[in-house]
Amino acid sequence: MIHVNKRSGMESKKKILVAATKVFSDYGYKGASMRMIAGAAGISIGGLYLYFKNKEDLYGTLIRNRLDDLTEETRETLRDIQDPAEAMSTFISMRVKYARKHRELILVLGKEQAITFGLKAKRKFFEDQRRVIEEIVRKGITSGRFRSCDESEVAKIIICALRGFILSMIVEPDALFSHEECSNLILKGILAKK
Repeated sequence: MIHVNKRSGMESKKKILVAATKVFSDYGYKGASMRMIAGAAGISIGGLYLYFKNKEDLYGTLIRNRLDDLTEETRETLRDIQDPAEAMSTFISMRVKYARKHRELILVLGKEQAITFGLKAKRKFFEDQRRVIEEIVRKGITSGRFRSCDESEVAKIIICALRGFILSMIVEPDALFSHEECSNLILKGILAKK
């Protein structure tokens, strides 16, 4: 059995995931192969199998890692923001900027069977995101900053608007809206009247 030291192993795995994102975005899940990913990562095919048992395992890990990273980054960023309107605006801005920065990942998630592949991880991610939005809305209502509304429904609407934005990156990249205008529109709907 080959032993890989932990630090070197983590760096190799990260390198593989970066290469896999590129290969999956260029060729889709069906068109990508472990050999192509190994080549893009600059490692042997046998080296790739030290970390992932097959393409499905690699793809599932890629999705889970990226979504978990985004969830953690969101919680960390919003932790110290007290104003619910600022928190909502920051949340929306983060989502839009993340989608633009990781366009290749969005393409991977949008191609072929990828929409339904890894559904459990994606559902967990969107549930976590809805809970974050619900908490922001709840704080806004309690503080009087937001008008009284159904926080669960508002969270669903915001998530769907952001999903639409992300989907438009695949279908019509030139039609993307700004995160500032998205925040303004949403906040105008939930801010309390002065």
